Amino acid sequence: MEDNIVKEKSYQFALRIVKLYQYLNVEKKEYVLSKQILRSGTSIGANIREAQHAQSRKDFLSKTNIALKEANETDYWLDLLYDAKYIEQSAYLSIKEDITELLKLLISIVKTLKNTTK
Repeated sequence: MEDNIVKEKSYQFALRIVKLYQYLNVEKKEYVLSKQILRSGTSIGANIREAQHAQSRKDFLSKTNIALKEANETDYWLDLLYDAKYIEQSAYLSIKEDITELLKLLISIVKTLKNTTK
């Protein structure tokens, strides 16, 4: 059940990131940082999707751990975009809530997997 929740949340998050990327390109004429957050923000869900068809439990853990790293990187780019004044506080707080939730879910999954694979 938990992997279905994280799959859906990561997909919805990726859609938000695509819209943020479009906004940054069209409205703010920002092309470098927006590309970074697009790459890492959409990679979270892609790695979760890959993990669903992992060849082994170890492979599942590896793909999920990569998704966690991408989520952490996305959180960094999000903070940077906000602090550089490319996104407004209300938009930042809304998407920050989503990435924080994804990070918590992924941390929980990775910890659980690490404890059960020992």
